[in-house]
Amino acid sequence: MRRVAAAEAAAFQRYGTGRQFGPLWGVVAAPGLPLNAAWHDGSRPFATADLRAYLTFAQAWGVEAWVHVLSAFAPGVLPALQEADFALHHVLHLYTHDLEARPAAPPLEVVPSADPAGWAALSARGFGSGSEAVMRAVAQAPGTHLFTAQVDGRPAGTAALSLTDGVAAFHGTSTLAEFRERGVQAALLAARLHAAHEDGAKVATVFVTPDTGSERNVIRAGFRLSGARLSFTPR
Repeated sequence: MRRVAAAEAAAFQRYGTGRQFGPLWGVVAAPGLPLNAAWHDGSRPFATADLRAYLTFAQAWGVEAWVHVLSAFAPGVLPALQEADFALHHVLHLYTHDLEARPAAPPLEVVPSADPAGWAALSARGFGSGSEAVMRAVAQAPGTHLFTAQVDGRPAGTAALSLTDGVAAFHGTSTLAEFRERGVQAALLAARLHAAHEDGAKVATVFVTPDTGSERNVIRAGFRLSGARLSFTPR
């Protein structure tokens, strides 16, 4: 898990202005975006002083302070979070895939996208109103590989992959409403697993909301539950 935590912390820096606070890596992308956060890199527990320095950084930029911690490291950092008056806000399940046994090639056509603006607009249609700005930020981040699934020759869904230190992070997955229940997410997962393997990744990761269709899809694609991402914010 330390490798995954370190890769996530490093990858997050692609989204904007970053600073390190001990083992916390903070980033500011733009006001109002969920990309404004600090990631714990898993190297060691952070101290209350690290949290407070990050909080000052976030406040100076006028953004909310969020701290993401993988569950494997939570016991070592909970005292500092409590002392700095941070509370758990939400949990995402972490799934990993070793890329050894991959699904068959996807039955739907999945193609790389070289049009970040078009990809972001399509992705936001799947996610819904209010997601436009964050999907533009995701699409424009350096080193992000964009994919579009097609059904009957029509764009039906989107997904992204970012490779950092052998860890392929899957994100940006959305399906247009009219194409749901057509295997779009399964195709995008399979295509990215093959792409990650070809790019030399050692492991693929994805964060999903518990007990959702997305979680069921990643399980069917061969991912295994490996922990959780715990997100904290000041009370």
